[in-house]
Amino acid sequence: MITLYGIPNCDTVKRARAWLDEQGLAYQFHDYKKQGVPAAKLPQWMAELGWDKVLNRAGTTWRKLDDGAKAGVTDATSAAALMVEQPSVIKRPVVEWNDGRLSLGFSPELFASHAAEAAKTAKTAKTAKR
Repeated sequence: MITLYGIPNCDTVKRARAWLDEQGLAYQFHDYKKQGVPAAKLPQWMAELGWDKVLNRAGTTWRKLDDGAKAGVTDATSAAALMVEQPSVIKRPVVEWNDGRLSLGFSPELFASHAAEAAKTAKTAKTAKR
């Protein structure tokens, strides 16, 4: 199943969820505000997508941080600590597709591409089981 990680009031997350709903794709929503950042997933996201990409330096939460906090983010370890403490600095949404691949952010083209690949992988897996 697709898992979409984010916060419910984020406009980009809202657009991503609406797109998935419109396509009739089942997904699980993980709310950082209520459930926290999944500790086991964050290192994977940073390794596969790049910690500097997962950290949203363009967002409101980052801009509101004091200069000392911003200057303290120099590597994956310091970025991870900030992301756990302030989940809103994670670029949204992070999506774990049902084929295991990850994506960051939303655009209809990006989601269509990932959904098509995930469907192809699922179809291949079903055929292989026969």
